[in-house]
This record gives sequence, C-alpha cells and structure tokens, in this order.
Amino acid sequence: MRSVAFHTLGCKVNQYDSQAMLELFQQAGYEARPFSESADVYVVNTCTVTGTGDKKSLNAVRRALRQNPAADVVIAGCLAQRDGEKLLETGARLVIGTSRRHEVVQLLEEAIEKGQRLAAVDDVLRLPYEPLRITRHEGHTRAVLKIQEGCDRYCTYCIIPYVRGGIRSRRPEDIADEARRLAAAGFQELVLTGIHLTSYGRDLKEEGVTLLDAVRACNAPGVARVRLGSLEPVIVTEEFVSALQKESRVCPQFHLALQSGSDGVLRRMRRRYTAAEFARAAELLRSAFPHCALTTDVISGFPGETEEEFAQTMDFCRRIGFARMHVFPYSARQGTPAAKMPGQVPKSLREDRARRLIALGAEMAQSYRQSFIGETVEVLCEETEEDAGLCRGYTREYIPCEFPHGSAGQVYRIRVTALTDEGVTGKKEAAE
Repeated sequence: MRSVAFHTLGCKVNQYDSQAMLELFQQAGYEARPFSESADVYVVNTCTVTGTGDKKSLNAVRRALRQNPAADVVIAGCLAQRDGEKLLETGARLVIGTSRRHEVVQLLEEAIEKGQRLAAVDDVLRLPYEPLRITRHEGHTRAVLKIQEGCDRYCTYCIIPYVRGGIRSRRPEDIADEARRLAAAGFQELVLTGIHLTSYGRDLKEEGVTLLDAVRACNAPGVARVRLGSLEPVIVTEEFVSALQKESRVCPQFHLALQSGSDGVLRRMRRRYTAAEFARAAELLRSAFPHCALTTDVISGFPGETEEEFAQTMDFCRRIGFARMHVFPYSARQGTPAAKMPGQVPKSLREDRARRLIALGAEMAQSYRQSFIGETVEVLCEETEEDAGLCRGYTREYIPCEFPHGSAGQVYRIRVTALTDEGVTGKKEAAE
C-alpha cells in the first residue's frame, strides 16, 4: 500500500480542497500519514496571498523531499496556479494549481508511469465549479463545507482573482446532499466557505439563487449550527439580516472584511464600500443578533497610507469594537495594480503599524470575552482531555471555552466564570 501525506497552507477553502483530495487518494488505496512522517506521496496545497505564504509553501516542498528524497511531490493551490511549470524545478512530480484536483490521483499515476514531471495547470477563468466532495473532516464535530469558488472583485492588492478565476457557485441541492452526508457522519456544525462568499449565487441569478439558499440547504437533521465564512459589508442589507435572523442554526459570529478604516485607502484598494457603510452593516447585525461577535481583516501599510489614514483605521476599529482582528502588513503581489502604486510604505513601518493594530485587536478581544463573564453560553464540545478532566469547545460566537467533565459531540450550557489566554472557562449548568 502506497502512502500519502498532506500539508495545507492558507484559507478554509484550501482545507476543504485538501480533504477532498485526501479522500480521492484513500479511495484509490493510499494510506494517509502525517506530513511529519515518511510517505510515498506528499501533497502541498499552497497559498500565495502574501510573500510569507509563498515562502512557507516552498519550505514545505523542500521539507517533504528531505524526509523522503524518493517521494513524489504534488504541488496544488494558488502558488501552483500562479507559477505553474516553474515549480517543477523544485523536484515536484505534479503541479495542478486550483483546478483538476478531482483528477489528482489519475494525473499523478500517469506521470509516474511515463516517468514525467507534469504541470497540469488550466486557465481557471473559463472553468465551471469543480465537483469536489468530502464525507468527513479533521475535527470531530465541525466541518468546512465549500459552496463557492473564484472572485471577480479585483481589489488592487489581491492576487486571488488571477489564480482562482471567476465566480462559480455550487448548486443548493448539491450543498444539501453534502450537508446530509456530513450530518450523518456526526458533524453538528458546518462552516460555509468560499473564495468570495458574498458573491455566491451571482452566476445563478437567473434561477434566483442567493447565499440564503445555501444557508437553508444546510438544514439537515443533526446539523445544530451553520457558521458563515468571510463576508463583505455590501451583502448586509436589512432584507438579508432579517432573513438570516429567521435561520435559528446560524451562529452569531460574522466575519466582515474591513481592510482599512480610511475612505482614502479603501478607494485605492478598490473596495466597494465606505467606512460609514461598513459601520451601518455592523449596526444592522448587532441589532438583529445582540452580543454577536464581529471579526475582521485589516491590512497595514497599504501604498500611500499616511499617519492620518492609519490613525483613522485605528479609531474606526476602536469604534466598531471587534471581537477579533486578523492583521496583515501589506505584501506586494507581482501583477497587481497596488504593486506599482507610488508611496510604497517601508517594511519596518508596515510592520510597526501591524503591531499596533494587533495590540488593539488583543485589547478588544479581551474586552469582548470579558462581557460574557456571568453569562450562560452554549458550547459544542470538540475534544476532551481525560487526564485533566477537561472538555474544550466553542460557543456560538466562536469563543474557545473549557469546562470540567464532558463528552465530545455534546452541547452544554456553560456559565462563564473567568477568562483564559484566548477564551473563557466556566461550569456546566444543570439541564433544564
């Protein structure tokens, strides 16, 4: 029996794609192994959102070949789509980019049989939605469910539309089938994800399909929670929020991508909203889902960002009061308009501003978690530590929570008593 090991970088979409490819290998008779062990085949699912993603991806390929110089390496994902045949110079047997992943086993075995190194990278701008499916995931209770591929927003800093292609949406009936399979396998929480989730259904608009149809398609018996991936504020209308409020399974945690709190920077980024429109979206969500968690992404040091514009971002983030912020120093991506913009901010200043945003994010996260002390929350237990008698899981707001004595897969009502480094701790309340 040949063996295969995976290493996945980047977003939840990549996690889903890796799981789908792993299941294809297992169906073909391969044994799954940890990436840290020797294997016959290594698959590195890459990320190229930032320069750091590029470096980590290439380091993973080198690590695989050090562990087993005779191994066949497959490079998939966004960096593979961007650099194609160039990556064959790493010693990889197969490069497949962000398409043809459903053919990964067949393409690899044909390349091995012919003694070739193959770059099977197609033009993703013209492809339909790729038929990938999963039946399980790494966690015990929560699974990622991919419903959308591609992006056509072309923000000036972002390479993703060039390596993921245009909008392709998965049909609601296919989403419903996978939701039922995952629920039958014991997954109680489904995380809906895509490259640009806000655009879900735009390519199916003649059929009247929207993101709400994807949410409703997850109403399978056994699914207790549906969590939305990253959204943009333009989707948060009164009608959308009102409809979402009626879906009891939807978790009150919403990731709204901000990127900057300065209108000047947002215009240069070619984002399609203003700071005021973002604030209105946050207000609508909090009105419908009191005490919901609002999380976000912010880029520091975008070309031309002045101290005044950075201060506007800091002040705006404080005003919104995010439950969590993911902060990234701007990383120039070759081929994007922003890489050629004047006023490139020095790396040291980009990183200094990132540190200040991260410190603010930590302060706001602690304040948000602090607001739950004395409150009762619903926690889905994901794992237990028997020696310590602890159970760990997440609240509906996606706050990590630990408490004594529980069973994985069970939902508990927990009275929050204190903060931990990243979450909260509490005690079980008696069942009603």
